[in-house]
Amino acid sequence: MTRLKVYIGMAIIVLVNTVVFGLLFTNQSQALPSGIQGFNSDSAEAKFINHMYGDFALNLEKPMDLMKTNEFMYVSDTNNNRVQVFDLAGEFLFTFGEEGSEPGQFHFPYGIAGDNKGQVYVADMYNGVISIHNAKGEFIDYFAQELTKNDVISSPAGLRIIKDLVYVTDIQTSRVFVLDLEGNLLLTIGEQGEDFGQFIAPNAVTADAEGNIYVVDTGNQRVQVFDAAGNFISTFNGYPVGTGESLFVNPRGIGIDSKGTIFVVSNLTHIVHRFDKEGNHLSQFGGMGDGPGDLYLPNGLFIDEKDTIYVTDTLNQRISIFK
Repeated sequence: MTRLKVYIGMAIIVLVNTVVFGLLFTNQSQALPSGIQGFNSDSAEAKFINHMYGDFALNLEKPMDLMKTNEFMYVSDTNNNRVQVFDLAGEFLFTFGEEGSEPGQFHFPYGIAGDNKGQVYVADMYNGVISIHNAKGEFIDYFAQELTKNDVISSPAGLRIIKDLVYVTDIQTSRVFVLDLEGNLLLTIGEQGEDFGQFIAPNAVTADAEGNIYVVDTGNQRVQVFDAAGNFISTFNGYPVGTGESLFVNPRGIGIDSKGTIFVVSNLTHIVHRFDKEGNHLSQFGGMGDGPGDLYLPNGLFIDEKDTIYVTDTLNQRISIFK
């Protein structure tokens, strides 16, 4: 794929997302009851469990990412510039944040993660900062302030905390950063481009039990894998590398279950793909729609300790849950 084709493809993706997210999200859908709704539905590879909606009066507007602790589930309610918080049964509890650039305010909150102290980290893309909150949503401080003040990290998007390491993707600089919990920069991976080890608008990141780093290279329609030192290992997109077009169209969220199975969200095809540790495609689930098990422009993905899969079903304004 030539660089021109890549940039044309990205321009098309931006245009489609602008139309879909910018126009359709101005229409208010019918308010839905709080808590988890739906019913069980079996499929060959993923069992749909339930849907989770926001409060009756507080619809999710463009939910982008989510994470779960031992007590709560946190969802970045991006178009509303806040975070919605639910109990583990899916009942709405409270929100925190509002539009603005002051402490405790957001402008396009995206990635969200939690540390071992129960603190919540929010990647605030347009403000260019990562904020830290307690479990109740009260602002504590900004994370890695020297890096954000100096625009080393300028548009944080994907965010995960695994084994006391903080993984951050940066849309604008097309880089991935690994930091400790004190905000010290340990590793920088990538630059803008289409070669191995380069990215275009990376969205999500995670790591496996061995410390290998998986980056959703959105503009290049692939996932790239690096070792813990940032050395390139491999890439996958659903086809043997170099022999076909990608199965992904605007890939976004990623997660790894306890067996090492990798799940990747393909946003514009409304599908979640499953891969083995070697990057071989296993199966997929989802599909465009608003019924049980359907997805409509999904974005974020989180897998809990019981291998339950939570997907931000963005245009359906809900969380879809699979097992």
